[in-house]
Order: sequence, then structure tokens, then C-alpha cells
Amino acid sequence: MGALHAGHLSLVRAAKVRCEIVAVSIFVNPTQFGPTEDLAKYPRSLEADCAALEKESVDVVFAPSVEEMYSKGEATWVTVEGLSERLDGRSRPGHFRGVTTVVAKLFHIIEPDVAFFGQKDAAQLAVIRRMVRDLNFPVEIVGCPIVREADGLAMSSRNVYLSADERQRALALNRCLNAVEAAFRAGETSISRLREAAQEMIAREAGVRLDYLEIVDPDSLEPVDRIAQATLVAVAAYVGATRLIDNIVLKP
Repeated sequence: MGALHAGHLSLVRAAKVRCEIVAVSIFVNPTQFGPTEDLAKYPRSLEADCAALEKESVDVVFAPSVEEMYSKGEATWVTVEGLSERLDGRSRPGHFRGVTTVVAKLFHIIEPDVAFFGQKDAAQLAVIRRMVRDLNFPVEIVGCPIVREADGLAMSSRNVYLSADERQRALALNRCLNAVEAAFRAGETSISRLREAAQEMIAREAGVRLDYLEIVDPDSLEPVDRIAQATLVAVAAYVGATRLIDNIVLKP
């Protein structure tokens, strides 16, 4: 959705390794924002974004208007039922319907062989993978690692909303995930104890309000009762008025 940072550019570089031609879409998609969310103030920097992409030798930038992507009176939606109501989908009703609809449109317009998405939006990645499988899109979905600031904060276009104090408080998300991983490596196997310890860490940080912290299967986004295979630990929290997400994958 624009306001590109190093995390976005890492997707470009991954694409360039795999593909002869790289196209980047930039579109602040209104249908994935709720009525009280930050559509109007979402950061937009198309000129700077294009300059950054030119430095990366991107072949095509597709930056349509809302009118180009959504015709007047449009009534067709793409919905991945069940999966779209978990994690961010539970907190943001209708969000993933907007995501899958616009991604389906982009796939139809561009017809990519491979599409690259960041692991930071782990629920989005799972939903898109299911849509591609269920609708037989001829495209390979590649998930790329989270890119972090030097202090561990996951890069996000929304980080620009944070004050200096909030920026420090936001590190609580990464700290709680690291604590879960450390406890797991030390032999803690109880899902409830891992989750409760992380929730308590967030609760102790003034100015940070937990939305969710879940330990789930990375494909189904269903809660797990034990960590027997790769398992997603996902967190979302409000730092001041800014909602941030982060995650790690535990691997036995």
C-alpha cells in the first residue's frame, strides 16, 4: 500500500532473484479499512516510492486509482470463509474480504507467475495462500522474512505514527515474542503458560493495549494444543492510537 520501507524493498529483491520481470503494485485499498480506521491519514508517498523502486530496477509500477480498481456499483467480493475471521480478521471484520478481493483483481490484471508477500502479515499470507489454492490461481505465493529495525521493531508503514516515547513502548511486541521463543527453547511446552506469560509482559507496558496474542497453526490459523510442528505466535497491540502487528514461528 505504498509508504515503502526496507521490508517492502526486500520483497523486490527476492522477486528479482526469482523472476526476469518484476512488477510492484501500489494501491491504498479502501475496502480493507474499517469505518473507524486510518484510511484518510494512511501515509502516501508515491513519488518517493517510485524513486526507491527505480533504484531497485523494478520493471513496472502499477499504481491505479480507486476508480480504476472498483467500478461504480460493484457488488462482487472474494471471501475466504472461516480463515478470514481469525487473528486480524476477528479484530477487523471485513478486512480480509477487502484484501482477497483486491489481490484477486491484481492477480487477474498482472497475471504473475510468482507473488511475494511479507511474513509480518502472517494472517494475510495464510488467507491469500488459501484463496490461490481454492480458486486455482496459476501463481506461486512466496512468503518473505520480517525485516526489523536494529532494536527489533518490525518495519511497518504505520511506525511513522509513533511518537518517540511510543516508539520505545512498541518494542514490547518483539520482546514478548522473544520471551515466548526463549521459554519454548528452555523446555516450556504448555501453550497456555507461554501465552499467559507473553500477555502479562504486554500488560505491564504502559501505553500498550493488547488486541490479541495467539499461538496457532500458520496455515489454518487455528489454535494448537501442542507445538509439534512449525507454529505461529502472533501478536497485535495498540501503542497509543497505532495498531501494530508482529509474529514469530516456533520450530520444534
